Amino acid sequence: MIQKLYPLSLLLLLFCACHRPLEIEDRSSPKVAAIDSSLLIPAPDPFSSLVALETPYGEMKIELYFEPSGHRENMLQLIRQNFYDSLLFHRVIEGFMIQGGDPSSRQAQKGQRLGWGGNGQLLKAEILPQYPHIKGALAAARQGDELNPEKKSSASQFYIVQGSQVRMEQLDQNERKFDMVYSPANRERYKYLGGSPQLDMNYTVFGRVYEGLNIIDSIAAQAKDQYSRPQEDIWMKFRILKD
Repeated sequence: MIQKLYPLSLLLLLFCACHRPLEIEDRSSPKVAAIDSSLLIPAPDPFSSLVALETPYGEMKIELYFEPSGHRENMLQLIRQNFYDSLLFHRVIEGFMIQGGDPSSRQAQKGQRLGWGGNGQLLKAEILPQYPHIKGALAAARQGDELNPEKKSSASQFYIVQGSQVRMEQLDQNERKFDMVYSPANRERYKYLGGSPQLDMNYTVFGRVYEGLNIIDSIAAQAKDQYSRPQEDIWMKFRILKD
């Protein structure tokens, strides 16, 4: 039997082909670069104030922006006075936000409608386009435009955004409507964290949760009555970490 001889170069080529790692091209979806969590939830600015918000479901850490200064100083003053201690999250809407700060919620009876109370003061609106309603945003509640065309804020009631998935077309529409521009970073945060862009440029955002976003989800998931009040009281307590 005569053995067929191959050129050495061909034998080397066959050897390399047999020992090359198997490569399978995945055409099912485009490759997506890993997202740096520090870009989605950056460290607080050194000029900001920091507070902690304790709840039955854990603690959130919140950055109060240097600007808007009026809202920041107002909240710090109320915290120093222990104004918020033992108040309730009285309005909770899953996929939207959690709201508290009504002084009448302290020791409120089961089933009592809440949300009309305040400390008797209003704050001038300080709406800044660089602070949109991304998940974790802390903003001031207020009356509607019909009674409050200047968009003045309640000096005590606030809400924290949970939100839902956001389409970039929603942001494009807001940019045209309000003649403003979302930064690339805020677009990424909206894309991956979600939020409530329908509120942008209408309410004063003056802070954000930078640690404990999952606490928002836990509170939002609780059973509520027909008025969006949690059936089991969800209390709050603030303390200042850095003013």
